[in-house]
Amino acid sequence: MGKRDYYDVLGVARQASEDEIKKSYRQLALKYHPDRNPGDKEAEENFKEAAEAYEVLHDAQKRQVYDAYGLEGLRGSGYSGFRGFDDIFSSFGDIFQDFFSFGGQTRQRTADRPGDDLLVTLNLSFEEAVYGTEKDVDINTMMSCTQCNGSGAEPGTKQTTCPACQGSGQVVQAQGFFRISTSCARCQGTGRVLVSPCKQCQGQGRLRKKRRVQVKVPAGVDSGTRLRLRGEGESGYRGGATGDLYVRIEVIPHPHIERDGDNLYTKISISFLQAILGDKVEMPTLDGEKTLDVAPGTQPGEVVRFSGEGVPRLRGYGRGDLFVEVEVRIPKQLTPRQEELLKEFMELDREKERHKGKRWPWNKHKDHEKDTMSTVQQ
Repeated sequence: MGKRDYYDVLGVARQASEDEIKKSYRQLALKYHPDRNPGDKEAEENFKEAAEAYEVLHDAQKRQVYDAYGLEGLRGSGYSGFRGFDDIFSSFGDIFQDFFSFGGQTRQRTADRPGDDLLVTLNLSFEEAVYGTEKDVDINTMMSCTQCNGSGAEPGTKQTTCPACQGSGQVVQAQGFFRISTSCARCQGTGRVLVSPCKQCQGQGRLRKKRRVQVKVPAGVDSGTRLRLRGEGESGYRGGATGDLYVRIEVIPHPHIERDGDNLYTKISISFLQAILGDKVEMPTLDGEKTLDVAPGTQPGEVVRFSGEGVPRLRGYGRGDLFVEVEVRIPKQLTPRQEELLKEFMELDREKERHKGKRWPWNKHKDHEKDTMSTVQQ
């Protein structure tokens, strides 16, 4: 069974604002929180489903991909969801600050959260896609702060245990029969605080900057192909792992050549005399000039195949084929001498047909009917 639509999961409209999405998720997360529903597998699945929906819809870039291409588009861009509760609390611990955590279980967030994956589109010429190339891509992303080397701490200082939660990441209060724990507001659930935040990045450990990435495009890519560059995405938070960069290929169509998988298709125009007598014709291809041997009596629409002259196979060996369709030009205007020669040729051709006793197919059919009728009458 396929997954439900993320908007339906959160119970919001497709045009819902970020605040509406966050509010709805808060309500669902509180309702299905595992500490509030111990041992309830259905509640656990609902909790995970809501977290996955929120992860996508609260992120502008992921939401744009989801709206355009659905869940398959997200998977194609590298998104794989959460592996478990620890991933969810690590990513969204701050959203549970005013939630009740029942059962006394303490979950501490880690400060070094990984960076997001990025998706960019790269436009290529037809030839670049067929033969491969190297391109530079400019991206605007979060990069590790050079002042603090991504730690978030001012040089010469370090993190220390949070005095509010004593390093647990949770603040516990008693309410009636319950022990209620909430994420520590001082350290955002990490259990650690900065003595002196870095002045350049305000303690975030990263800054938004423009960066140029070189992309090696293999031969044989096509529109829709996605290339994954590991570690070229968004820098992690306070030294966390860097995300990946996904490059989606878009190929500009060729004016004279079409592609179908690994095969190429084109056309060549020859005169009717070349079609009748045969000839050697030079034709342009992606590999340069190539000689086409036109056999005598070539008919309009005939296709000549060049094996191994197509597109290199992206995930295999060898290349596809090149198919050339022959178009025959019929002249609209003739010189008197050309007309005279063609009339002479036509008379010779008629004489040849008369000599062979050639009859039209329907005349043969009528003669056959006459012979059959004579046989029946006899």
